[in-house]
Amino acid sequence: CVQETGTWGNHYRFFFKPKYLKSNFLMEQSKIIYQAPENSILGVPANLTTKNVPEHSVSNIIRIEAIYNTPEKYIDGEGVVAGWARTVRLQANNTIAFIELTDGSTHDTFQIVVDSVVANFEQIKKCDVSTSFKIKGKFVKSPGTKQPIEMQVNQNETHYVEIVGSCDPGTYPLAKKFHNPETLRQIAHLRPRTNLIGAVARIRNNLAFATHLFFQSRGFFYVHTPIITASDCEGAGEMFQVTTVLPESAEPINKVKVEKTTQKVDYQHDFFKKPTFLTVSGQLAVENYACALSNVYTFGPTFRAENSNTKRHLAEFWMIEPEICFGDLFDDMELAESYLKFCIKYVLDNNKKDIDFLNQRIKKGLIDELQHVYNSEFVRITYTDAVAQLEKVVAEKGVKFEIPPQWGKDLGTEHERYLTDEVYKKPVIVYNYPKDFKAFYMRMNEDQKTVAAMDILVPGVGEIIGGSQREERLDVLEKRIQEMGLALDGYKWYSDLRRYGTCLLYTSPSPRDS
Repeated sequence: CVQETGTWGNHYRFFFKPKYLKSNFLMEQSKIIYQAPENSILGVPANLTTKNVPEHSVSNIIRIEAIYNTPEKYIDGEGVVAGWARTVRLQANNTIAFIELTDGSTHDTFQIVVDSVVANFEQIKKCDVSTSFKIKGKFVKSPGTKQPIEMQVNQNETHYVEIVGSCDPGTYPLAKKFHNPETLRQIAHLRPRTNLIGAVARIRNNLAFATHLFFQSRGFFYVHTPIITASDCEGAGEMFQVTTVLPESAEPINKVKVEKTTQKVDYQHDFFKKPTFLTVSGQLAVENYACALSNVYTFGPTFRAENSNTKRHLAEFWMIEPEICFGDLFDDMELAESYLKFCIKYVLDNNKKDIDFLNQRIKKGLIDELQHVYNSEFVRITYTDAVAQLEKVVAEKGVKFEIPPQWGKDLGTEHERYLTDEVYKKPVIVYNYPKDFKAFYMRMNEDQKTVAAMDILVPGVGEIIGGSQREERLDVLEKRIQEMGLALDGYKWYSDLRRYGTCLLYTSPSPRDS
């Protein structure tokens, strides 16, 4: 790799010999590495990377996050807070009530001290966990060490405690203790009130915000793609079908309209006049816009009908799928690596309390792992080299895998994690995978055996991002569609993108298990 310095940044020229090509073949890859603007973090303006903490969301109600963000601003002043009680306890011969309040804006609860002079104090004494309140009082410096500020409600004329909604502690299923995820699945409608799901929700919110911030800062356009589609993007057939031809639940199945000759479902009676499904990916549809706007991304719900109960497979999830034009696979790798790092940094900076909670209660060492990914230079190796390394440790070190590594077979999680956790001890990007287990739209390499695809693997997880170069050659694309057993007619619109002004396209979609 030879570095040259030019007006537009550092110019790198890559020379590499894939093992599958003849020894006298030399492939040259010349490119200019993306240069992040000054005063930016991975391309995002530095002044945007710390999220604004609003004081109010509704009316004059002050958010607890804002109070803890700048406590000195509120001390000795009065204000209104609202939320749900984590606990209500009595002290001083039942003349003082301590309400531990949460409004969901932060992991921390807010302590409110209510004096018996308040008009409805007898009612307050009967309140318990998850009672909802709207309270006005005076902010004071807390005498305790657990929080820097608290509220005192001790003036009957100007202060008040409004009991918005009561809660029966005898039937309320969430006691003040840690509940494991399996238990919470049985009460999914209440689980957002727990520390665990609350933390996950706030982190997920900021990850979504960071996603838009990252791509918008790099000039990408956000595109909404169809949720109902006639195309199988992955070619796997594991899709939820959307149809109106089925009879009502009380009607017999023979009410379905069928073709007389074939006895197959007659989709001419269906809403769309053909089989349709919930999308498994928006990446094919968003290419329509990529071939006009250059750089785009879609971020929406996708669905997989895989009959699996593992934690790495979901029936419904949201996926981020950017498309870039006129770049190369190294640009795709840079974009994916930078995006992942930016998201990590954003939540470390803006979800400190939530990350600390997960680090203490869910996974010890989580913060160190995240910081390690952010600070690491990702290793880049070909699939062929990855398999060779795995086969070597099996032969020389006696390492055992449930499924032995073999060229031509997809890497399993155990293989991916061995590469990241044992061999390199950092994130790894594996590229140039065998075509047999990859989608039809990935560009065929010159060896006719592999395609220009890449996966980012991270320690402790395995695959977290996948991407590829699109097949821009019309004849090769149509051949691959047929090889996958798909109908050309159903992808004519996709082929037209190659027929009318083709270009190099790259995508880095998040996988189903991220």
